[in-house]
Amino acid sequence: MPGDALSQDPAELRRRIDSSKAHPARVYDVFLGGKDHYAADLDAAAAGLAANPRGYLDVRHNRDFLRRAVATLVREDGIRQFLDIGTGLPTAENVHQIAQRVAPASRVVYVDNDPVVLAHARALLTSGPEGRTDYIDADLRNPARILEQAAETLDFDRPVALCLVAVLHFVEDDEAYPIVRELAGALPAGSRLVLSHLTEDLNPENVRAVQRTYTERGFTFVLRSRKDVERFFADSGAALAAPGVVPVHRWRPDHAAPVPEQPEEAYLDSLDAIERVRYQDINDVTDADINVYGGLGVKA
Repeated sequence: MPGDALSQDPAELRRRIDSSKAHPARVYDVFLGGKDHYAADLDAAAAGLAANPRGYLDVRHNRDFLRRAVATLVREDGIRQFLDIGTGLPTAENVHQIAQRVAPASRVVYVDNDPVVLAHARALLTSGPEGRTDYIDADLRNPARILEQAAETLDFDRPVALCLVAVLHFVEDDEAYPIVRELAGALPAGSRLVLSHLTEDLNPENVRAVQRTYTERGFTFVLRSRKDVERFFADSGAALAAPGVVPVHRWRPDHAAPVPEQPEEAYLDSLDAIERVRYQDINDVTDADINVYGGLGVKA
């Protein structure tokens, strides 16, 4: 059962956690203002921010793209099932919270392979009584296992939204495209593909500087062009919905990005740059700030 991952022995879970090396999910957590990360993750995030001082806008607008995409799918397209791979650490407005607010019977399966995410995954399972959520401890590179276990919660005879948000740039081409084809190939007609991806098309100097800081720390970090990102949809038989593959802040903007509560000015002044990120208002974004494409496709 997918939920069985949460019964893993705590000692075994601790053994799997390598706090000496940064992990993408935990670096992402730093930029989202979370607290579930280690010194190595904080160091990697700080180095990335030093390379691109407004780089937090990529992360936060990527997350806001997911919010808008899920809300669109539930409200306008009637989608009630979601397979979110590369979930990351629980944060405000997880997929099931967005979906079940509109359609309480929505079902969501989360997938990640970071043991720190697993340790906090119960926060992803707070489904309303009419819906259901589950968590699978699995690697994106094992789509067969993901599909087998997800089928215990999701009905693959009905449309499913496959969410691959800010995860494929950690996978090389020879694996990334076949993985997406296999995942999408198991879904019925009318399913959706929600995808976002880092690119050097938009502001190459900024994103290449960030890329260097992360590859130095052992991350695979593949920047793909708009054409490369569109290929994921084409290979999956998913027709792009308007407005196509665009910078994430340009994907059906609703100008409703959450604005963090502001602390006392003296406290804010006492924080360093990476600590201050959690309080930044992202509504002052410009085209020069964003290095992430997003898109939504409909499987024929």
